Order: sequence, then C-alpha cells, then structure tokens
Amino acid sequence: MTSDPSIVLSLTVSDVAAALDFYAKAFGAEELMRMAMPDGTVVQAEMKIGNSVFYVSVGSDEWKAASLEAGAMAPCLFIITVEDVDSAFENAIAVGGTKIEGPKDQFWGMRTSILADAFGYRWNLRKITEELSSEEIMKRAAELMGGGAE
Repeated sequence: MTSDPSIVLSLTVSDVAAALDFYAKAFGAEELMRMAMPDGTVVQAEMKIGNSVFYVSVGSDEWKAASLEAGAMAPCLFIITVEDVDSAFENAIAVGGTKIEGPKDQFWGMRTSILADAFGYRWNLRKITEELSSEEIMKRAAELMGGGAE
C-alpha cells in the first residue's frame, strides 16, 4: 500500500493550461488529471514529476487563492533532482523558462541551476555530485567565507 505524501503543493497561476504545457515540456511533468469549465478553461490539474505530485489551479476568491502579479516572484523555491543539470536547464530555458542562475558546482556537493517560470515560481534543478557529511559541508562553508574549520 502506498501512503500519501506528507506535503503536496498547489501552485496558483493565471493560466493553468499554459502552466501545464510548460511544466510538461520543461520538467517532464506528467498530467494526471485536468478539470475544465464548459468553455474549456482549465481551472485545476494534478501533475507528477518523478514521485512527487502537485496541483496547479487558477486563482479563486472562494478559496482565497491568488496568482502572483505579473513580474512578482514567489519567495519559495521548488527543487527537482535531475540526471543532467546542464541539459535539463537548457531545455527549460528553451521552452520558456527565465534564467536566474546557470548551472554550476556548489561547495555542498551538488550541481545546481535556478530558473523562473512565467507564473513567478522559481525552480532549482540539481544533481548530487558528492556525498558529503555535515561536517565536511560546514568545513567547506567556513573556508569559503574566509574562516577556517572550527
């Protein structure tokens, strides 16, 4: 028996159909369910990336949910583990993502990149490149900040 995850996200966007298209093309998200109004306007959908499920819905006064204003950026960051950060990042940018930070190796043992979607959400694409202990990460952080290991 599979248990439900402890946390499931729901992103509120101005155009659900456009978001579904972007997430599928940029991140390989699989659409599990789509709910549309009689006129065809998509109001909610369920998607899956890897083993994580999330919802995408349009703003609603009834549910006290509003999409971000144009140009605004959400304070949260969604992280997706990928096999190849560079190609995943290039693909996401090619299908409409906006570069925030290109791929680079990090002192904590990951290769990461950050992009924004058209709806104000930030996405971090990452791959673990080294298995490091907390102590080694702290040592590297101290060295990077000009101090020695404590």
